[in-house]
Amino acid sequence: MNRIEVLKKSELFQDLDDEQLELIESMCSAKEFPTGTEICKQGVTAEHIFVIEEGLVGIILELGPLTRRQVQAAAQFETFGWSAAIEPYVSTATVKSLETTRVLAFNGKELCSLCNHTPEVGCKICRSIARVIGERLRQAYIQLLGVTQIE
Repeated sequence: MNRIEVLKKSELFQDLDDEQLELIESMCSAKEFPTGTEICKQGVTAEHIFVIEEGLVGIILELGPLTRRQVQAAAQFETFGWSAAIEPYVSTATVKSLETTRVLAFNGKELCSLCNHTPEVGCKICRSIARVIGERLRQAYIQLLGVTQIE
């Protein structure tokens, strides 16, 4: 699958039109992380936002020097590292690859600059980041309470 197709399916960029996606695509680089790689570290400055092309990562909360809990996972077309786009630009969780994971990586500052200079794109991306954060928060609440979703 080419980069534009991945971006079209991603939760972060799915609202962008083809011209906007081409602009975004020019800003990303492909990276691959072997199983067990710590990609983001809780409490450390976040520099990149990632869209998973293929693979699986665990989202881990570090509760103390010896206590870590995987609270969520992210897979194909999902986003992690959104802290790189929101002040104070510090990772809220540790992210570790659970299997070999290929991603499209975006420099958070460059993406923010694009959003500032292209308000239509910025608004769409900001809404998408808010959706990602909201969904992760909802999943965390459900997990914390041990509640299953009723449909």
